[in-house]
Amino acid sequence: MSILGNIFGKIFHRGAAAAPAGTPASTTVAAAPAQQPGTQPTAPAPVAMDRVDVEQVLNGMAAQNGQQLNWRTSIVDLMKLLDIDSSLQARKDLADELHYTGDKGDSAAMNIWLHKQVMHKLEENGGKVPADLKD
Repeated sequence: MSILGNIFGKIFHRGAAAAPAGTPASTTVAAAPAQQPGTQPTAPAPVAMDRVDVEQVLNGMAAQNGQQLNWRTSIVDLMKLLDIDSSLQARKDLADELHYTGDKGDSAAMNIWLHKQVMHKLEENGGKVPADLKD
């Protein structure tokens, strides 16, 4: 499985389990109303889907983790929180997976880019990601 796939799996499959009691880990996108009898056929109604609240899931995981990890800005800490290899080679592999075109020798710039790209990919694939995590 790809590194990004592992990240998705750790976040999206924990959605409801990682949410604190009494707070939803996801929001539901409502389906369009059904077609009325005797009307012209229309495109099928979208299926209701849950959007995982990425921030809430990761905050829940961080609260249960013994380390102080700054997952909000650090790709290394995000990978550590998710129990994924955060070595330089793993991050270079993730950069290849996400088609990074910058200098992989400049790990600071690569890490910043990786974090932003991971947050964008999480949102593109069903995650609810706050704007400040995508900037």
